[in-house]
Amino acid sequence: MTHVLDDLEARGLIAHSTDPDALRAALSEGPITYYVGFDPTAPSLHIGNLLQILTARRLQIAGHRPLMLVGGSTGMIGDPKEAGERVMNTPEIVGEWVARIQAQVSAFVDFDGANAAIMVNNLDWTAGLGTIDFLRDIGKHFPVNRMLARDVVSSRLESGISYAEFSYVLLQSMDYLELHRRHGCVLQTGGSDQWGNITAGVELIRRADGHRVHALATPLITKADGTKFGKTESGTVWLDPARTSAYAFHQSWIQAEDAKVGEYLKQFTFVPVDEIDALMLQHAESPGQRLAQRRLAAEVTTLVHGADETAAAELAAQALFGRGELGDLPEPTLAAALREAGTVEFSEPPTVVDALVASGLVDSKSAARRAIADGGAYVNNQRMSDPDAVIAGALLLHGHWAVLRKGKRSVSGVEIR
Repeated sequence: MTHVLDDLEARGLIAHSTDPDALRAALSEGPITYYVGFDPTAPSLHIGNLLQILTARRLQIAGHRPLMLVGGSTGMIGDPKEAGERVMNTPEIVGEWVARIQAQVSAFVDFDGANAAIMVNNLDWTAGLGTIDFLRDIGKHFPVNRMLARDVVSSRLESGISYAEFSYVLLQSMDYLELHRRHGCVLQTGGSDQWGNITAGVELIRRADGHRVHALATPLITKADGTKFGKTESGTVWLDPARTSAYAFHQSWIQAEDAKVGEYLKQFTFVPVDEIDALMLQHAESPGQRLAQRRLAAEVTTLVHGADETAAAELAAQALFGRGELGDLPEPTLAAALREAGTVEFSEPPTVVDALVASGLVDSKSAARRAIADGGAYVNNQRMSDPDAVIAGALLLHGHWAVLRKGKRSVSGVEIR
């Protein structure tokens, strides 16, 4: 049986570890308790957070027990950003976001069985903590020169950093100490951008309790050009379907670059590594078929949104580009797909020419007429021959939608309001 660290290594999921050999021995000796934390600085997690959740799931499948922390206290401050001071949300907003994120996290780990996950909130041990106790018991273990040397702090010294953000590392480190004392937690996982905070917790436990614990960080997931993965033209890819529809989520994975899709398959799916390697050989022979991207999108969308939403997203993508029946799409799926593609609104039914121009698919009415004359303009996958045809009646889906297409790949939605 493959050791979980070997699987993580094969999937490119280990960027840093405090002591790989000691961690391997601890994981081999028997089930351990580990934790990963999420701050509610938004009402939803995003696909960067998803990597951490899935890493926690891999460890649980290997027989270890996860503590899933959502930071009701740290979320009211936020980890320092190099770009500048975070906006501090009210306790009421943070509390609402805690509940939402706890629900999202709960969908990915098992809360039953011998190694059942436990949901924890650091507000439980900070809400009643006095300032003097905090400074005596926690603050005394943190040399200021080390805190000043942290990259994000040093980069903010000139522009300014509040004491609240400066002290964030103390709060996160205290989380590890409390979970070590309360639950016997001996491993914290997280992203490599959190490595300074994570190792500070390891050091706090050594100084405060004299115990040796572990830390493991996953790499920053990037695009081929080195920029951060998880952003599209429309913004952050969220796990909440109200913020990123299942269709848009699916499309974000379909658009994965050939140079990176194999990495994403290993990092974001549970497909065996040897199966991924075989798939990538097929993909290399026929990259135009996008076999790897389609498998990636199907696997991750199913993990996050379920098989039904994945099937609907796949059907929508096929139908928009003339390979399926648009009439089979439920209106919410159609609407989400068209809003992602771009939609132009009309108060009255437009002509095909007017719709083509308003959508931006062509530059002018004369260009629209040429596209129609050349047989390259479609409404709901029907080739249009009459430039003065009005998009109304039978040309509308669900009474007020139409799919406008120029050529094979240029698509826009029409909505009659």
